[in-house]
Amino acid sequence: MSHYLDEQQRNQIHRLSRRFLWRTELPTWGVILTVYGGWFATLAVWETLGLLPATLLLIVLTAWYMALQHELIHGHPTRYPRLNQLFGTLPLAVWYPYGLYRDSHLAHHRNETLTVPEDDPESYYFTERSWAGFSPWRKRLIRARNTFPGRLLLAPLLDIIQTLGSAAAAFRQRDGRSIAMWLIHLGLLALLLAGMVHLGFSPVWYLLAVSYPALALTKIRSFMEHRAADDPLARSAINEAGAFWRVLFLNLNYHSVHHDLPGVPWYGLKTVYEQNREAYRRQNHGFVVNGYSEWLRQFWGKPIDVTVHPRVKKDHHE
Repeated sequence: MSHYLDEQQRNQIHRLSRRFLWRTELPTWGVILTVYGGWFATLAVWETLGLLPATLLLIVLTAWYMALQHELIHGHPTRYPRLNQLFGTLPLAVWYPYGLYRDSHLAHHRNETLTVPEDDPESYYFTERSWAGFSPWRKRLIRARNTFPGRLLLAPLLDIIQTLGSAAAAFRQRDGRSIAMWLIHLGLLALLLAGMVHLGFSPVWYLLAVSYPALALTKIRSFMEHRAADDPLARSAINEAGAFWRVLFLNLNYHSVHHDLPGVPWYGLKTVYEQNREAYRRQNHGFVVNGYSEWLRQFWGKPIDVTVHPRVKKDHHE
């Protein structure tokens, strides 16, 4: 696959990687300490804070934790995957095991099949055959999901249903690896929820008023970060978002940069983009968004056209 940057620009990135912050990964260690410390501290003093402030803090910290899990998957803050996994296994986000997310997301990073249904596990597109087989009500549901409010309200529920369905399938098929992931996840989740009960914080409230909205926040980032384009380099967006969103999503708004250089740590993505802005804008064919509010304005009531993949024929995978 071709890349956005030439050899000289990549050598520049190599020099950046030798700087103190990049070598020590201090920013990522800081996020780990802040997320875990903030999450447990908020839960411990929620009665003092009040239910609403505590809930809002937990929503943000849980969404931030999901961004941290993504960073752990890509080899940060250590070079040891099993050690990184320890920092992302606690089920603060509730709905899926870390290992399941890791395997799915790494498959998503095959850029030559990015957005292609049945090949890209994170694609919102469908094959022509699949779409033709959907009932009218399901097509309406998908179109509603493809509006901006739909991604926040409906998409998390559909993801949860799909994830639980995959868990049931793993147990039916006696998939030992997946079963082990789910058993560890569910055991840790039971301990976490029991701890909430001990602190007087309702687990049901956490599931409905914290974890679901936190998952909805992540859908803001992924609303249209990929599109079906002939050139793989034009499939990932650049979103020049504000500081709050950049920190919350750990700079994944620079998604073209991340897919080009998935090993670059989150705190390096903005620097790399700003130093090579024209190269990225040119190579991704101008797939640039001026903040998440642009998507909100354009797609408040109008769905994005993410239904049948325009380059996948009915005989795909036959």
